Amino acid sequence: MPSTIGPSSFFAAVLLLVGTGLAGYGAYDYTQQSDAIEDAVAVDATIVETDVETVTSKGDQSHKPTVSFEYRYDGTAYTGDRIFPSDVSPKYEIHSKAQSLAQEYESGETVTAYVDPAAPGDAFLEKRRSTYSLKLAGIGVLIVLVTLGSRVRSSLNS
Repeated sequence: MPSTIGPSSFFAAVLLLVGTGLAGYGAYDYTQQSDAIEDAVAVDATIVETDVETVTSKGDQSHKPTVSFEYRYDGTAYTGDRIFPSDVSPKYEIHSKAQSLAQEYESGETVTAYVDPAAPGDAFLEKRRSTYSLKLAGIGVLIVLVTLGSRVRSSLNS
């Protein structure tokens, strides 16, 4: 008798793909941050604007500090907006936490930005890793473990 994939099997497969994707991307981004920090060259940058964006999703609010800055590297002018070397921007549940990070920078202020020579258009301001990508990886691992645990339990009960 041929095997069929039911809705629960399809849903489990989707969850496994999503969980694996989140875990993999989070781990990749964290590794990329380490490489960017290691290879970074310090340059002068001028803060153009700071703000805190508030995002509402499914009734929950999160707050994201934003900082725009201009810098030159190897004779070329760039505009950057990354605080950390991560591709994933951290979000905060409490507005004041996001605001305190954004307020570390004032418009017109000259600061040090860090440029990875391999990607000069992706400068960042804080020479430290954001843990937000690790949180994504952890959520991905949790999704995979819960899905696998559920599938094992249901196959034992069959």
